[in-house]
Amino acid sequence: MRRNQKLGMPPLRAGLLTIFLALLVAYFGFTKAIPLRHHFEIQAVVKSSNLLRPHSPVRIAGVNIGQVVKTERYKNTDDALVTMRIDDNGQPLHRDATLKIRPRLFLEGNFYVDLRPGTPSAGKLSDGGLIPLTQTGTPVQLDQVLTALQSDTRGSLQRALKGIGTAFNGEPSAADDAVQDPEVRGLTAAQALNKTLRTSPQALRDTGRVAGAFLGPSKHDLSKTLAGLTRAMTALSDNDTALGDFLTDYNATVQTTADHSADLTASVRELGPTARNAAEAFDQLNQALPGTRRFSRELAASLPELPATIAAAKPWLAQSKRLLSDAELGGLLKQLSPATSDLARLGHATRTWLPHIDEFNRCVTNVILPTGNIKVNDGDLSANTENYKEFWRAMVGMAAEGQGFDGNGNYLRLQAAGGGATIRTGKTNYTGDAMIGRPTLTPLRTRPAYGNQLPPLTRSVPCSQSPVPNVNDAASTGPADGSRPNAPAPDPNAVDNGGGGS
Repeated sequence: MRRNQKLGMPPLRAGLLTIFLALLVAYFGFTKAIPLRHHFEIQAVVKSSNLLRPHSPVRIAGVNIGQVVKTERYKNTDDALVTMRIDDNGQPLHRDATLKIRPRLFLEGNFYVDLRPGTPSAGKLSDGGLIPLTQTGTPVQLDQVLTALQSDTRGSLQRALKGIGTAFNGEPSAADDAVQDPEVRGLTAAQALNKTLRTSPQALRDTGRVAGAFLGPSKHDLSKTLAGLTRAMTALSDNDTALGDFLTDYNATVQTTADHSADLTASVRELGPTARNAAEAFDQLNQALPGTRRFSRELAASLPELPATIAAAKPWLAQSKRLLSDAELGGLLKQLSPATSDLARLGHATRTWLPHIDEFNRCVTNVILPTGNIKVNDGDLSANTENYKEFWRAMVGMAAEGQGFDGNGNYLRLQAAGGGATIRTGKTNYTGDAMIGRPTLTPLRTRPAYGNQLPPLTRSVPCSQSPVPNVNDAASTGPADGSRPNAPAPDPNAVDNGGGGS
């Protein structure tokens, strides 16, 4: 080695290496990423990027899981496209993932992306995937809040405050006092409110009991209630449109309540006695239901078996779901729906015709059937059987005799011809005229005898209350010798049979 040769790196090379190391440290310090490495990135379309900038944090439940890479205009719209780089601890993300741009803490400044990863059932969001505008939200800016306090709004607010002051301090009129409680008549609203403070200790004592009851019989009941309320409020914030509709309906409800303030005042006046009676009733109920408390304790002991019962019922519920589908009972119910209206009309009409059916049944039971069971007394020609049986036997005989027919159909021909006596029947139901026959001998009488008058028929009373006709009276049976009592001598040239049988 030469004496004048220097040890170490040349100054130029050392300077270049120092600059390279400084640049490398600066890159890692600002980007916090390994170069030449592929990163998982997603994009989201938002209404406004709200001062998001590169390196703005992306968080899930308050934990940083990535950062914003860049923001730009989305195509030819007024919306913004945000590109984000997601670390491994923020994966996987799903297609129904949602995000909102939220303001950071005061000391942090600017905004951050609040990301919700979605549900596994929606499928994974791939690298470079896009979250649409319908799944994103932006915070309300201060200028948007201030626009709600325009001059007309401020004027309305001032008038509302003046109205409240007038309502509290205004002197009541005679009409107002007429509907008020006697203890507060002549007082302003503020004075009446101050008067209520005299009964406040007792009311607050009861309120304290109610507040203690709100804590629940078990530990953490109130915290669980508040947690459920938090979830409900979160759901309301996520559904601001539905909340707006609810507030509109609530405004209408309050307006209706104001329109019926007199009725509401009367109801509030009765609230005190009602509460006292309810307290007494609850005390009695508490004393009368010791068995209910025992049942509750036994039911609480059986609740651990409820999950197993539900698990065992799930297969049955799955089968029931298919059974109730449109292809099974659901479709049948849709087909049966039109019939329900007809059944409703039938049920309404039943109220009208059921009394008539009942009256008809009574008529058949009390009059028609007993009449059919009477045995007609016809002397030595008596059949000694019920007359309804005689009727059907006669029908059988007529059917046997009526085998002949012509172009008009079957007919039954009864001939009484060849003699010198003339018989004329009454008007028949078939032609409306009398029928003429000429037997060889003059008939002595009809069997049974025709009494020349129909049994009494009273139409002013129901059929069920009419008497059973007496078909075996003296006029119908006749004397034992076969002559017709009080009957004129028959005319050999024309005998009127009166519609009876010969």
